[in-house]
Amino acid sequence: MEEAYNELRWNPLLEAWIIVSSRRRGRPWRSGQCPFCPGAPETGYGWDVLTLDNRFPALRADARTSRESKDLYEVRAGYGYCKVVVETPQHEGDLSDIPFENLVKYVRELSQVTRELCSDPEIQYVMPFRNKGEVIGVSLTHPHSQVYALPFIPPRVQRELKSMERYWRERKSCLLCRILELEEEEGVRLLYANDGFTAFLPFFAMWPYEVHIYANRHVGSLTELSELEVVSLADVLKVATAMYNSLFDFSLPYMLIFHQKPCKLNTEYYHLHLEFYPLHRERDKLKYAAGIEWGAWTFTYDSLPEEKAAELREALKKGLVELRSKGYEARGKPL
Repeated sequence: MEEAYNELRWNPLLEAWIIVSSRRRGRPWRSGQCPFCPGAPETGYGWDVLTLDNRFPALRADARTSRESKDLYEVRAGYGYCKVVVETPQHEGDLSDIPFENLVKYVRELSQVTRELCSDPEIQYVMPFRNKGEVIGVSLTHPHSQVYALPFIPPRVQRELKSMERYWRERKSCLLCRILELEEEEGVRLLYANDGFTAFLPFFAMWPYEVHIYANRHVGSLTELSELEVVSLADVLKVATAMYNSLFDFSLPYMLIFHQKPCKLNTEYYHLHLEFYPLHRERDKLKYAAGIEWGAWTFTYDSLPEEKAAELREALKKGLVELRSKGYEARGKPL
């Protein structure tokens, strides 16, 4: 068996760490027995939400490097953890298909995993995320999320921290709270709200059907949510995914990312939020991140966000009808 190396390589141009994992190319790829179904060697029976160690982790506690650092080429051990949260025993479906009690347990599990991983002195950031669909590159289709525990704060979150801290210092208030107020004032991009969270297509969306979910209360992390907010987050996730799957009447691929405050910094200005990035721009067309997006980090938007929000509001109505037909009554209201 080839040697397993997990390391961080420093990009001096972007001042960012790159995760290098030599054995991840050997992970399962959409074939064979599902490792997440009940009765598989790792799962057993009698569970409804299950957290597992990733068998092909990008980061690990016993990480080894393949080489030494040299001048600008800095190398560190890829210390960290990669977890898989299996959201349901059922092999197919989306968050909208999972029994609501399961979805509440899923949110609680992400909170607990965040708390546990943040307790490691070397872990600086915990990021849960969910990839869905073959066009996203998902290797296993059984509904699941992942959690990466990183020994550094990722660049995108660092940029958010800088923006939120500056606004907090200059305005004595929260940047995301103000964004939510502006969205509520304009109204045209709002989608759904319940007691704990609000979903909307942001004024500054990069992906055609991008949706953000903001905590209504100024709270920084999943670990700080009240029980009511846990239930509210489960509800908005169920409704949002039902909306997406009603948009074009097929199961829409997407990435879902949880943005929460770092483990060790005192960041009272940081505000918990979730971001959905679907790849479709129309029923039969994908939005590709190409030259200007990758080369300049500048996204182009081939429509108006307000037009896409109107489409999502119609899909939301259909999604709520579909949920109601299956016995689920949403806890919030369309906007």
